[in-house]
Amino acid sequence: MYDELIPIVARHVGADSIPTASARDLHAFLGVGKDFSNWIKDQIARTRLLENRDFIIFAEKGENSGRGRSSIEYYLTIDAGKHIAMMSGTDRGFEVRDYFLECERRAKKAAMDPILALNDPVIMRKLLLTYSERVLALQAENAVLVPKAEALDRIATAEGSLCITDAAKTLQVQPRRVFTVLQEQRWIYRRVGCDRWIAYQDKLQQQLLEHKTTTVSRSDGSEKIIEQVRITPKGLSKLALLFQGGAA
Repeated sequence: MYDELIPIVARHVGADSIPTASARDLHAFLGVGKDFSNWIKDQIARTRLLENRDFIIFAEKGENSGRGRSSIEYYLTIDAGKHIAMMSGTDRGFEVRDYFLECERRAKKAAMDPILALNDPVIMRKLLLTYSERVLALQAENAVLVPKAEALDRIATAEGSLCITDAAKTLQVQPRRVFTVLQEQRWIYRRVGCDRWIAYQDKLQQQLLEHKTTTVSRSDGSEKIIEQVRITPKGLSKLALLFQGGAA
């Protein structure tokens, strides 16, 4: 009969999602008399474990703190758990070591034999936990990508450069807000005594903005040349990501 002495849960250690065990559960099973906080710090130093390689740390709300406050939790890789268990030199330490070895053996066998995994509730629970983590990660990624995709779709319909007011309509942002952001981000400025907007030279060189010159006829028949700052599709794309990302 295979007993789950210590729950195994898939967690992110470094860049990978791997099986881990709660150091607090290991401490309890070994029956250590020393308080957990000092014990785990001693074990980490004694076995030369490295954070984000052999274990992870985070604050967790629950009953462990005793007063409803967050407690500091340590989750060990299976190898780290085996090492600590062996270093205890107790019968329970050897029992935990054998348990972790059995977990590894069964995981490897299940990888080669999917029928075994389907018939093993412990393995299935671990697989479902890992799958749930991946689903949550994908949902979080999707929440970030969808607004960006929607913004880029709107830009795809824009032809040529746009005046700042029309760009604001495309971005679905108040024109006043766009003007403010363009000033704050050093895209446009006004010379003293001049009421027209001018693009910063670096934004012109990056092809984010352009100056468009238009000739307008006056009522007296004379002509007036007006220069206007316009946002290019490239500039509109950058602004869309800026506003969608909340940086503006």
